[in-house]
Amino acid sequence: MKIEDEFRVAVPVEQAWAVFLDVEGIAPCMPGAQLQEVEGDEYRGTVKVKVGPITAQYKGAARIIEADEAVRRIVIKADGRDTRGQGNASATITAALQPDGDGTKVSIDTDLNVTGKVAQFGRGVMADVSAKLLAQFVQCLESTKLSGDTPPPAASTPSPQASAEPAADAGVRTIDAPEAEAVDLMKVAGGAVAKRLVPLVGAVVVIGLIIWLVLE
Repeated sequence: MKIEDEFRVAVPVEQAWAVFLDVEGIAPCMPGAQLQEVEGDEYRGTVKVKVGPITAQYKGAARIIEADEAVRRIVIKADGRDTRGQGNASATITAALQPDGDGTKVSIDTDLNVTGKVAQFGRGVMADVSAKLLAQFVQCLESTKLSGDTPPPAASTPSPQASAEPAADAGVRTIDAPEAEAVDLMKVAGGAVAKRLVPLVGAVVVIGLIIWLVLE
């Protein structure tokens, strides 16, 4: 299943590139997500969502498999699982950054594979919820990491293609991040879409995976 998103941020592409490679820095802006640990180039965490009175938590991981600064393209492999065994999801996400006047246009293409009840959502529902969560993410970035007064972070994440030598095993590093507030899918989806989510609450792992998208 293909999902395409696009947004613009009001900073030069060089600054936007550095920000998007700073996974730990942008993680707090991801709705419902909490980055918990890093091992090598793999980032692991949880996503909390709720539908009405029901709250669920899902585990996910993401790895940057390509970071080509020459063409400003990032490719991420991500996967998530319902801790109750009601479905899994995996995705390959490609983010391409291009200069757009004095800002940057970011195009995101997601190749999503889902199993279990989540597959019943269909592309339309997933794309709609994904776009709304992405808008929240971008709004947070612009007010914190991409404001004119905030200096760009150092782009310390190397391109996986830059060297044939494997990265040194630095072990697992725990991230001391505050617990994230659960994403209220009833508010995000709205209307008829929200009604369709209620009987499929056990399948919302895909929404968590799409949040990790931008990771990220």
